[in-house]
Amino acid sequence: MVGIDPSWADLPPEFRSSHDSAAAAYEAFGQSIIQMAAERVAVVKFQMAFFEAAGVEGLQTLYWLAEFARQQGLLVVFDGKRSDIGNTATAYAGAYLGTERQWACDALTVNPYLGEEGLTPFVDVAQHSGTGIFVLVRTSNPGAGRLQDALIEGRPVYRIVADWVRKAANETKGTSNYSSVGAVVGATTPQQLSELRRQLPNSVLLIPGYGAQGGSAADCAAAFDEQGLGAVVNNSRGIMYAWKKPEYAGKHWLDASRLSLDAMIEDLRAVAPLK
Repeated sequence: MVGIDPSWADLPPEFRSSHDSAAAAYEAFGQSIIQMAAERVAVVKFQMAFFEAAGVEGLQTLYWLAEFARQQGLLVVFDGKRSDIGNTATAYAGAYLGTERQWACDALTVNPYLGEEGLTPFVDVAQHSGTGIFVLVRTSNPGAGRLQDALIEGRPVYRIVADWVRKAANETKGTSNYSSVGAVVGATTPQQLSELRRQLPNSVLLIPGYGAQGGSAADCAAAFDEQGLGAVVNNSRGIMYAWKKPEYAGKHWLDASRLSLDAMIEDLRAVAPLK
């Protein structure tokens, strides 16, 4: 999975000098990344915050890029970490996952903090429309453990959230034995990743933290099932801004991104060969 997280300050200089707005630069830059990635991966993930920060024009760019990615044959994940209860949760779910949704979105990240009534509407809509969700279970950021590892009656919060995900996934699994209810589990905590792979046999795992955040292919290995399936590993900054890495000095930014993505693919194949 390639993450599309455009930041004005990090774009190659040619985009900052040739476009009069962040949104226009993001569109041109994102299109190039998507075209390159479509030959190599199955999924792209858009971090919605960067587009929202560019205002209405940024949202129009997100809309166009998501449509473009689908046209290239890619699955599209929106990373918005949406959450609410009642009609508001249903509205969020309908907007991004419903049968009449306006966005080219195949799956959405969802925050579990509001509890079951904040999650069930997303599951119901996704199940009806053939889309999916990824529930935040154990995230990759350094401060996550303070809340997610906290104990309630002797069990960490992330395992309690995983209990709900397991139940929902078991109830919605398809012929592949996987469900539309997935989980976000970071590569930066490989022990917890291994635990959660066992706890969530019917959930596809979305793995952030590879690359720029310090996660390695070896850290991701436990996320895959015995067939080398069941997980998608995200890399955003490590692909988009590979031109800044010393090993790619002097190369065109897109060549650097391509080389970095190819290296990631080979890295992961070594630990999760398809059988």
